[in-house]
Amino acid sequence: MPGFEVIGKEEQNEVNEVFDKSKVLFRHGWDAQRNGIFKVREFELAFANYFGYEDALAVTSGTAALQVAMKAMNIGPGDEVITQAFTFVATVEAIIEAGATPVIAEIDKSLNMDPLDLEKKINNKTKLVIPVHMLGVPSNMDRILSVTRKFDIPVLEDTAWGCGGKYKGNFLGTLGDVATFSFDFGKIMTTGEGGMILTKDNKILERAKAYQDHGHENNPNLPRWEDSRVSSGFNFRMMELQGAVGLAQLKKLPLVIEGQRKSYYEMANILNKFKQIEVRTSPDGSYETCDALVFLTEDLDTSRKCREMLLAEGLGTKILPEAITWHFAGTWNHMKELVARNGDLSEACKVSRSWLHKSVALPVSVFQDEARLKKLEKALGNVFN
Repeated sequence: MPGFEVIGKEEQNEVNEVFDKSKVLFRHGWDAQRNGIFKVREFELAFANYFGYEDALAVTSGTAALQVAMKAMNIGPGDEVITQAFTFVATVEAIIEAGATPVIAEIDKSLNMDPLDLEKKINNKTKLVIPVHMLGVPSNMDRILSVTRKFDIPVLEDTAWGCGGKYKGNFLGTLGDVATFSFDFGKIMTTGEGGMILTKDNKILERAKAYQDHGHENNPNLPRWEDSRVSSGFNFRMMELQGAVGLAQLKKLPLVIEGQRKSYYEMANILNKFKQIEVRTSPDGSYETCDALVFLTEDLDTSRKCREMLLAEGLGTKILPEAITWHFAGTWNHMKELVARNGDLSEACKVSRSWLHKSVALPVSVFQDEARLKKLEKALGNVFN
């Protein structure tokens, strides 16, 4: 578990530069005072370059990134947006906040969107599909894109959990039309809170830039207090201190992924000793960030027993099974918009519920010692031996 493990002097130095040379914490203006220090803008350009893009937009959170992106894609009332049953609640919340109607597709054994069920959920109101690369495993983008292109529907990749991962040699977030990322404190790279939007469609990006800044177009020919605007907006601006931390974290992203992948496969070797365990599947061509190691057990009772034994050894689980109600649409009856379109959620998501109830997710660290692996083997042995 992820970027916070490697926070150190590099992040501190970037933040110190803001205080030592600028003291401007707002991303715009005060040019004479800030001595050329624009950390958010520098972070946006560095992030875009990392993924082979020319530009990107930093915002206050991954949730804000989703909402801003949908607004910029002209998603709104009367539109239906399909996402998957296993995702953080924010994905559906953002759809609702954009004014659209969320539609839930089942997941398959990869615990990501089932392309077959996706196609079943498409109708003439469907205006967007949001696959989520949950816990670092790529969605089956070839099959998802084959469906969406058949119906000429754009794709917004929710890459909150997959930053730096790849599918068939391409970075996650570069396969669809638009992508969003999250930098909250539990993500693979962190700015405490924060998010990013990537797209090669300059019109979408410009609309997103304006929407997240109260409609400001940041016209270079006008002072900010007389700036032009063509639409309303909101305030989802990232601040300079977040941008500073993001710059340092981005440079460490390959190191974090490499460390997590090493730890993941060390843990997988332990799991392979227990024939009752089956590791979650991944699409062919996946390069996973290894945010978590998910395995399937016989049933819900067994998955809960695994958590109990892991806790007894001073270890734990991540989302599955303990936080399923925050990550499974089949439990979100508090969202009237979701219930109105999808019906009784316990009935609507039976397949997904079956997969998730038997799943256990182990957090994966960048740095791992032999003692942790021994505890893992002991805990699982207490369940399956």
